[in-house]
Amino acid sequence: MNLKDTFCSSPWISMRITNQGNLVFCRGAGSTTQTEYNISNTDIVDYFQNHMSEFRQKLLLGQTINQCHRCHQMDTHGKVSLRKKQLAKVGVVPQHFEKTLLSSPFADEFEYSLHSKGHTTLLPVDWQIDLGNYCNSACIFCTPYDSSKLAKELYDLGFIKQQPVKSWTSDTALVDKFIQVLESTPTLEYLHFIGGEPLINPAFKRILDRLHTIGKTESIVGFTTNLTVYNDDLISTLTKFRNVHIGVSIETLHTVNDYIRYPIDTRQAKIQLDRWIQTARQHNWSLQIRTTPTLFSINFLDELYEYAYQNNVVIEACNFIEEPAFMRPSVLPESYRLEAAQKLQKWINQYNNDSNSDVLNARDSKQVRSYLLQDAQSYVHYLKNESDETHRLPDLINYIKGLESNRNNVILDYLPEYENFLRSAGY
Repeated sequence: MNLKDTFCSSPWISMRITNQGNLVFCRGAGSTTQTEYNISNTDIVDYFQNHMSEFRQKLLLGQTINQCHRCHQMDTHGKVSLRKKQLAKVGVVPQHFEKTLLSSPFADEFEYSLHSKGHTTLLPVDWQIDLGNYCNSACIFCTPYDSSKLAKELYDLGFIKQQPVKSWTSDTALVDKFIQVLESTPTLEYLHFIGGEPLINPAFKRILDRLHTIGKTESIVGFTTNLTVYNDDLISTLTKFRNVHIGVSIETLHTVNDYIRYPIDTRQAKIQLDRWIQTARQHNWSLQIRTTPTLFSINFLDELYEYAYQNNVVIEACNFIEEPAFMRPSVLPESYRLEAAQKLQKWINQYNNDSNSDVLNARDSKQVRSYLLQDAQSYVHYLKNESDETHRLPDLINYIKGLESNRNNVILDYLPEYENFLRSAGY
């Protein structure tokens, strides 16, 4: 790969703290990433400036970092990767990589790191903050690290031997330690909170209230909610910040969403979705629909895109689903994948005159519809070109049968058209 295909500015501006308090080098790193560096035993600034140096050095030398495979996969299928979004934040455009890299406001910082073995004197201004796995939902594609409700269920069913350790935000001293880093950062650009369900985690409002109290409200605050909670008091707090980016999670408007995002009632979720859209427009905030297409929802993705298109709302996924691997759309038999691809392509074709390639800014209201068409096309490419993974079907069957025995639901009640291949795999 060329430098333009691997380089990313993220380690100069961004980092992530996971639900268990692990410090990781990129806001796009997975929530289950395990490292020896934890907020409980590591100075955050020291980690960013010094321990992350190996990643910066590799990127500057044009080397491929294994943990960056999510973005490379998205680039392959034409989906706007976090890498491209982070490059845009520092003025680097992939189509004019060399010229814009040299003219970037961060050019001197890149040069300094190049001659300093990857070290930097900067502070992270773009945070992905995982508040913990405290959640009132147990989505079928989620992990124990991201949902306390699912963690208990999987433990009771024997799928996992132990539940994850307590979330770092359960320790107020660690929350205060983190807040102190935010307070000492001259300018914060973006703070994105996820869970669990952040709107029921007390640490979310604690952090925002503290920043507001000291007058540090220059950042954009983002969060992702599962459409089960709406808090007027929190809305009032959010209005104090420069801007707000709302992420709302829903997989499809089809009733199979009830099964996928158990125990959510999709009809009620739709009501909440409309309410959040209204709230965003009232305050001139940005709103994105966050979806994680799985083999159970991929065939109905066109319906969600149509809803988003008509409401001029972006659909944005951080990556193609990785875990659980047996939930990937690539686990579907080829004929089902092609059917889903054709259905989605048909939706794209009816608006083809609105399409525009390389739309990077999903929050530009004038480009939302072009972004939607571009994003939908990435799933068509994925369905047609991603490697076959039907060998994972037995693992899928074992998993859903276990959950169904506890939840008293049946996937074929929602997707009778899947009966033949599910039965042939042992369902």
